[in-house]
Amino acid sequence: MIFEELGLKPELLRAVSSRGYKTTTPIQAQAIPAILKGKDVLGGAQTGTGKTAAFALPILDKLSNERISKNKYPKALILTPTRELADQVGESFIDYGKFLNLNIIKIYGGVKINPQIANLRNGTDIVIATPGRLLDHVQQKTINLSKIEILVLDEADRMLDMGFINDIKKIIRFLPEHRQNLMFSATYSNDIKALARGILQDPVSVEVTKRNAAADKVEQLVHFIDKNQKRHLLAHLIKEESWYRVLIFVKTKHGANRLTSQLQKGGIPSAAIHGNKSQSARARALKNFINGDTQALVATDVAARGLHLEDLSHVVNFDLPNIPEDYIHRIGRTGRAGKSGIAISLISPDDKPLLNRIQKILKDPVPVGVSSTFKPVFEPAAPKNQPGKDKTVHNNKPKKFKSKNKNVGTFGPKDSGPQKRRRQSA
Repeated sequence: MIFEELGLKPELLRAVSSRGYKTTTPIQAQAIPAILKGKDVLGGAQTGTGKTAAFALPILDKLSNERISKNKYPKALILTPTRELADQVGESFIDYGKFLNLNIIKIYGGVKINPQIANLRNGTDIVIATPGRLLDHVQQKTINLSKIEILVLDEADRMLDMGFINDIKKIIRFLPEHRQNLMFSATYSNDIKALARGILQDPVSVEVTKRNAAADKVEQLVHFIDKNQKRHLLAHLIKEESWYRVLIFVKTKHGANRLTSQLQKGGIPSAAIHGNKSQSARARALKNFINGDTQALVATDVAARGLHLEDLSHVVNFDLPNIPEDYIHRIGRTGRAGKSGIAISLISPDDKPLLNRIQKILKDPVPVGVSSTFKPVFEPAAPKNQPGKDKTVHNNKPKKFKSKNKNVGTFGPKDSGPQKRRRQSA
């Protein structure tokens, strides 16, 4: 379907055309007409499917119809799980609405609150926010949500995983009872279903991909390797296969810093983004990565969620996620907008239970990759006279890693049980 068939305003069609888009994606073709009609929508789609435009365009269209004079209070609220996603969704709204007379404000933590307060005093039509910082504004009475007509929960599954459910419930108490609700999620857990039942009224279901399914344009591979060899294999793959832009996921902030330092020492330009980094540092690291000045970006799930990265060649799970659905989110950073990508997971024997759970929701084993040119690197204990000295040497007779499991890559569906979810800083 072409955008002209959707009945959008000429100003929006002009903005869409300026970005080089002519035809809609499946979720845009289904969601935009429903939203224009005022229906609640439950949208299921992987990242990279044009999801943001699917709700941004009809919201801009609807609010531009109502705008007669300057709005003091916002009419639309879009909640996102992370600062990066709020920033990117906000930029999309600004870009699509550049030919309309609408005010759009982004609200998130990690930056000073006073400029946000000043912008809100000038009035706004649309607010894109993370839950925590929005509640700060509500408590300080610097924002009034009583006129909200449209609520969007973007990447709702991730917001629940990050422990924002109570914040979302608090925010909803400040909204008018009668409003249009839009909810988008790449995966569907029982918690997501319960949240949808509590918020959406007779929703139109828009589902363009199989639930809990990995992006079909992403080639998935696992490499079985001893834990202390992971960083050496990673560096080898990046150099040997000339990966020009790779996003690497780790579990912890400390692990992100450590791996970044190790890759840099190995001659691979790298940067880390995580919750302890300031917003300016995270933005700078992301900019350098997008510009090609940084080859590897090492990130925790919280920081990387919602990143829109063009031409991302590889995603690496240095550490597997505790929540299986997060694997789908991670590898969805590549293979976007119809392009292909490669997702590689480095699996040590300790990772077997997590891999089992991931393959259970995928309903297929992940193929095994092999690097015939990789030679393990061994680090002998420091000499007694030089305690703590770290020297990396190559052993002439490296010991190959052999999985104890005869059916490597085809582990059974045994599940290690649910993981406790903790709230993380966005």
